[in-house]
Amino acid sequence: MSNDVITITRTEDLARFCEAAKSKPYVTVDTEFLRERTYWSKLCLVQLAVPPASSGKSDGGEAVLVDPLAEGLSLEPLYDLFRHEGTVKVFHAARQDLEIFFHDAGLFPTPLFDTQVAAMVCGFGEQVGYETLVRKIARANLDKSSRFTDWSRRPLSDAQKAYALADVTHLRQIYEYLSAELKKNDREDWLTEEVRVLENPETYTNRPEEAWLKVRTRTNSPRFLAILRELAKFREAYAQQRDIPRSRVFKDDAMIEVASTKPASEDDLGRSRLLLREARKGDIAQGILAAVKTGLDTKDLPQPKDDEPGKPGNAALSDLLRVLLKAKADATGVAPKLIASSSDLDAIATGERDLPALKGWRAEVFGNDALRLADGKIALSAKGGAVRVVPTE
Repeated sequence: MSNDVITITRTEDLARFCEAAKSKPYVTVDTEFLRERTYWSKLCLVQLAVPPASSGKSDGGEAVLVDPLAEGLSLEPLYDLFRHEGTVKVFHAARQDLEIFFHDAGLFPTPLFDTQVAAMVCGFGEQVGYETLVRKIARANLDKSSRFTDWSRRPLSDAQKAYALADVTHLRQIYEYLSAELKKNDREDWLTEEVRVLENPETYTNRPEEAWLKVRTRTNSPRFLAILRELAKFREAYAQQRDIPRSRVFKDDAMIEVASTKPASEDDLGRSRLLLREARKGDIAQGILAAVKTGLDTKDLPQPKDDEPGKPGNAALSDLLRVLLKAKADATGVAPKLIASSSDLDAIATGERDLPALKGWRAEVFGNDALRLADGKIALSAKGGAVRVVPTE
């Protein structure tokens, strides 16, 4: 296997491949990375493939591995290809890959095609995996045994190389099939709307002052939340600056414990059941104590997060919206969660209107009728196994 795989370790070879790829209609892209010991993903491998030269026959050079760990290799030729708008860049579940490139080079590949999103639009279900698409579209099976190997170690094994290449070679057939399906069903604009989220820098921006919003807690005391906010802010900034995982600073359960016990000294921290030993002294301990004090002293108290699924008097409407969503999803073949989340339905039932489910293609498929249902302008009826929309005016 190793003799058949082209692994690029020199900038001039990468430039040669990328320049040739600019003449192709698309290039499939995937990455292998590590994140267990860092805050930011460590890029370990890039896989690229372009359509075969002619009639589907391989010329031996249309799929390559790029080793970003090779000494002296610059990824600028790849980024130049990413900027080239004449070639579609095809990924599967692109978000983590795009975060790497955005953090490293401040750019997004354009134009972009995400086969996971396209598959959801084309009726393959929610968060469909690459292996499933390979089996259903390419009629092939994947060897996933190398999935969790250490991609930073060199040399790569033959099994690793085969696994990595399969992630872009089968992707060509998947892309061509899904692209044709979107065009046939006149849903290309739907994918374009979804891709805008992936191309938005806000998608990959983790602001320390907003980190507390992602911490799950059952306590809604404003003072508790103020301390939690400051602790989460400190942890996020500390982890980013030192490029270490959040959990290496302290875990969520330890943060909730500290917000509850309100330690005022390192001796108090030493009595914690959940804090790591490293967090009870030094920079982390001082950061924790400062955060707790700030949270105790602040007059800017956050409001409790409203996680109640639906409010009194709207539960029936939430249930009706769920029925409507399922009917619309079945009729269009689009994954329900791509159209609207459960929280979206509850929000509509409580009067919120600035929601993704009520905009763009989602409004055409579901949102417009959801608003009409909420306003009493339509009703739902069942006949056999089908749900029908019935005007009430």
